[in-house]
Amino acid sequence: MQFYLDESGDLGWKFTHPYRHGGSSRHLTIATLCVDPSISHMPRRLIRNLYRKFNWSPAKEKKWADMNPTSRLWFAQEAVKLITTQGGLIRYCSITVHKPNVQSHIRADGNKLYNYMIGLSLLDEMSQHPVAEFYPDERAVKVASGNSLHDYVQTMLWLERSVPTVLVTTNSDSSQEQNIQFADMLSGVVQHHFEDGKSEPWNVLNPVLQHKRLFFR
Repeated sequence: MQFYLDESGDLGWKFTHPYRHGGSSRHLTIATLCVDPSISHMPRRLIRNLYRKFNWSPAKEKKWADMNPTSRLWFAQEAVKLITTQGGLIRYCSITVHKPNVQSHIRADGNKLYNYMIGLSLLDEMSQHPVAEFYPDERAVKVASGNSLHDYVQTMLWLERSVPTVLVTTNSDSSQEQNIQFADMLSGVVQHHFEDGKSEPWNVLNPVLQHKRLFFR
């Protein structure tokens, strides 16, 4: 199974100002496209169709933050169509943390929180496969403390889940990998719902999304 990961939000902790106006995001979302290699071309095809439909230049990556409501809703609708026609060969996983509820001692090293979120979101799915090909966006939050993200996830698979799954990690550039662009849009759907209360794409996608919440009350 292949796992393409991207995120929305940040790991800042400045809540005295509004987000995007000097303050940090109140939520961080990590989303993953889980796809069997035999059909990994299909999410890429959806992204290409999205570019054609809305006349975007293929020379420049279109991020969720730059999309209008019509294109966001279209993506969510097409993502649902894709997953419902593929008989379990595609899954969408996401996890969102409500950052103001995170304790101060955890805030001191947000990278550990980031690692933990990925493990909580993906270990169940990864542990079902002999090989997990992992493609995080190389421009995502960098995990600088302790073990690398790869080592953390591999250790959790072998020692926490007691499975022989081999993790193969390739840091990828989303501008060159359309499946990471797909993951960016998945994370955008979720983050836009929690951070901004803009929920139309979320309402469409949520029934087929494996979503977890952390530090919500």
